Amino acid sequence: MATNKKTVGYYLGVGLLRGLNLLPYRWVARFGAGLGRLLYAIPSSRRRVVHTNLRLCFPHWDDATRERVARASFVHAIRSYAERSVQWFASGKRLEQLVELDSAIDLHDPDMPPTILLGFHFVGIEAGSIFLNYSLGRPCASLYTPMSNLAFDQLAKIQRGRFDAEMISRGDSAREVLRVLRKRKPVMLAADMDYGVRNSAFVPFFGVPTCTLTAISRLAQVGRAQVVPFVTEVLPDYRGYRLKVFPAWENYPTDDPVADARTMMAFLEQEILKMPEQYYWVHKRFKTRPAGEPGVY
Repeated sequence: MATNKKTVGYYLGVGLLRGLNLLPYRWVARFGAGLGRLLYAIPSSRRRVVHTNLRLCFPHWDDATRERVARASFVHAIRSYAERSVQWFASGKRLEQLVELDSAIDLHDPDMPPTILLGFHFVGIEAGSIFLNYSLGRPCASLYTPMSNLAFDQLAKIQRGRFDAEMISRGDSAREVLRVLRKRKPVMLAADMDYGVRNSAFVPFFGVPTCTLTAISRLAQVGRAQVVPFVTEVLPDYRGYRLKVFPAWENYPTDDPVADARTMMAFLEQEILKMPEQYYWVHKRFKTRPAGEPGVY
């Protein structure tokens, strides 16, 4: 019976996403935002997570500011799920109409060195990653975290990789990333979630000791790769997205992976301050705590 329910849920979910993709993007975005506002009005554990994260990172904010950003962030997160319809099923030509590309590097450079394209979990990351893959116009690879629903997991891999991206599970990531880098194929990944203490260190994130991956600089060092960060902004008035690709980080990696993790988090802080309502605050970013420190959720 449970399997049947999952199967029905899968087909209903896929049908909804494919149906939304037939609508104008503005309609899809408005639908997602409306659903987000409705769900925010209902007390939930995820709403509490958003408020906890903002309280820890911005203790100087007053209650009105925290409430405004929390509500906007929650709405953006729910809206981003509705927009998977466009991100997963739209053609490359349609994505070109929705995403403004601002790149500091030549994405078509035939002599591009081994490159790690480092994304961050702003709500537009899905759109930005898929469009970056499309814009490269060459085979690349992308790390992903497997979903618990195997059918949805398979669908996500197919749709995210439809522009010639090899999808690599995080469980196989280090070995596979190095294999791809040796072939001079760009690799897209994100490292700003809480993946546990393995290959991580506690570094400050808005003053809070935060479990942060140190594997990025190690991969870059062993793979002799440049690290190129990118951030995707959701534009106002339901106009789509802006994908900004930054210059490769200079003097990165160093021989100190913890210092490199601090560099990454300092960059992320700078970008969050530009649009705090678009960061993925619904994630339990501080789930893993330093030894002896109590949980915050």
